[in-house]
Amino acid sequence: MNLQQIRYVREIARHKLNLSAAAEALHTSQPGVSRQVRELESELGVDVFVRQGKRLTALTPAGESVVKIADRLWAEVENLKRVGQEYTKAEEGNFVIAATHMQARYILPPAIRVFTAKYPQVRLSIHQGSPRDLANGVISGEADIAVATETLDRFSELVTEPLYRWHHCIVVPKNHALAQEKKLTLDRIAAYPLVTYDAAFTGRTALDETFAQAGLETNVVLTAIDTDVIKTYVRQGMGIGIIAGVAFDAERDFDLVALDGSKLFPERVTKLAWRKGAYLRGYVKDFIDILSQQLKQR
Repeated sequence: MNLQQIRYVREIARHKLNLSAAAEALHTSQPGVSRQVRELESELGVDVFVRQGKRLTALTPAGESVVKIADRLWAEVENLKRVGQEYTKAEEGNFVIAATHMQARYILPPAIRVFTAKYPQVRLSIHQGSPRDLANGVISGEADIAVATETLDRFSELVTEPLYRWHHCIVVPKNHALAQEKKLTLDRIAAYPLVTYDAAFTGRTALDETFAQAGLETNVVLTAIDTDVIKTYVRQGMGIGIIAGVAFDAERDFDLVALDGSKLFPERVTKLAWRKGAYLRGYVKDFIDILSQQLKQR
């Protein structure tokens, strides 16, 4: 048994049992991958994969356990590499942040600006996606940390901590009837077509639950994962928007009015997450400190 065999099994599982894709990711041949897996199965005395001819169709019950252990072992191998890099190239390396569009667009830029000036030798990448995709990216080791409001704390493989708290706001054009509303209510909002976030993003679940608990039906005419897209269609007159309050910029959004939703909708908490047991490089910890301090000041 060797680390190469463990890596091959892990990659096959990650590529949904597609041997060709796994071999390509491993920069080796498909027959070589198959041979190594067969040797591992022979040593373990169990089949890891169910086969139909030359095609892999499923993990066996034993294979599911093997893959979970392989993931943990490979994570520790990556930790060993990071330890070495930390003491030989403390200010060099790769840093991947997984974030939803709202976080990447409105929250991270100031911290990233400070970080990149301090660590010019660190190659920084931002991966965007749904909260579930971000969580899986951190668990698999494709990203170092994730920043999102939804879902992250549902994964037992992750450590999560609160990053900042926020409320939704309602955005309308300046000439809209609601712009002059003295006391905004849920039923007044529900009377208009709504433009808001996709179901998996930025507190959308809490919005739906709030209207449902008030016995109100809503007419959501458009959803998007991008706050700027929501604001664009509000400007087009498609409906009134419900967005994260932190995503409203008074200077850039001068043609819109943001109405306070803090008394109407529950407070939301954006979280930071990393994989349990992961060795975080010093510059990753420093970025977390920079971001946390900036958010406290803001």
